Amino acid sequence: MSFPTCPEAMSSAWLAGTLGQDPDTLRGFTVAKVGTGQMCDSFRLTLDWTGDVGTPSTVVAKCPSHDEASRHIAKLTGTYVKEVNWYRELAAESGVAAPLCHHAEIADNDVDFVLILSDLAPARQGDQLAGLGLDGLVPCIDAAAGLHALLWNDPRLEALPWLARDNGEVIRALFPQLYAGFRERYAERLDPEVLDLGAGIVERLDAYLERQAAARTIVHGDLRIDNILFAPDGESCWLVDWQTLGRGSGAVDLAYLIGTSIADPLERAAADRPGFDRWIAALEQRGIAPDADALWDDYRAGALSGYFMAVFASMSVERTARGDEMFAVMAERPARQALMLGSLDLL
Repeated sequence: MSFPTCPEAMSSAWLAGTLGQDPDTLRGFTVAKVGTGQMCDSFRLTLDWTGDVGTPSTVVAKCPSHDEASRHIAKLTGTYVKEVNWYRELAAESGVAAPLCHHAEIADNDVDFVLILSDLAPARQGDQLAGLGLDGLVPCIDAAAGLHALLWNDPRLEALPWLARDNGEVIRALFPQLYAGFRERYAERLDPEVLDLGAGIVERLDAYLERQAAARTIVHGDLRIDNILFAPDGESCWLVDWQTLGRGSGAVDLAYLIGTSIADPLERAAADRPGFDRWIAALEQRGIAPDADALWDDYRAGALSGYFMAVFASMSVERTARGDEMFAVMAERPARQALMLGSLDLL
């Protein structure tokens, strides 16, 4: 391996080179950890240039997690491969609101990687625990529509092997046992009907994994406000954390976003259809002709996706106090959404 995978292993000369500068133009840099991600470690690098070389004063380095369990599940599911290839092959020309990538490398073991990304400060990460109402989610819905319009029923969905990677067998093998652990861990934190929803997913796991989308496109797969950076005025946003990219229905991404974000069940229920209609309109503005009736069924079934991710991720990555509570609300809010929308009935 010929590249560093943590700030401690980076030299000033190497870092300058990733930004297109001569090795001796960067005197040094300081490091500060940023973000709350549990699959990767991210750092803000503040750069001390020898002069005005027209390069940024800060960048963000994204590296493999320090936690062995997180790196193991990343290898199994190809999460690092997906994020690196998003930046290498699609991001720059996509028009999707996302950080600019200065440098991307990944080793053959699918684990060792490094990304050097633009620093979007003063944009700030959304707060999953606090949640966000529909008005605050509007720029996220528009950004999601931009992503989904990119490859809507596009033949390139079959031509990108890293995007087409099928983790179905891994999920079939792991999900039932992960759910058993999740149920035990959260027995005192979550209500019985919320915990029981997971048993329903286990019973219908094949139908859940094999459900056909009304329209196929590229999907983010973990579209929640922890993975979105917001401008200080909240009027615009950037999508980050591209580790769970895949192919499927964009309506599932949307259900996941709304279901995991809005804390109050009644407020969320009132937001489901308006948020969906906003997404449909945003797709139409981008030249897509969506079948709203069929995609609404995708949305209803997609309400299960937040719960599904909470179970899978909570039992696969390093435990933290914030992470435990974050996964609890990630399960609880979409569970209420799925129960109200009758999601299991569609499987």
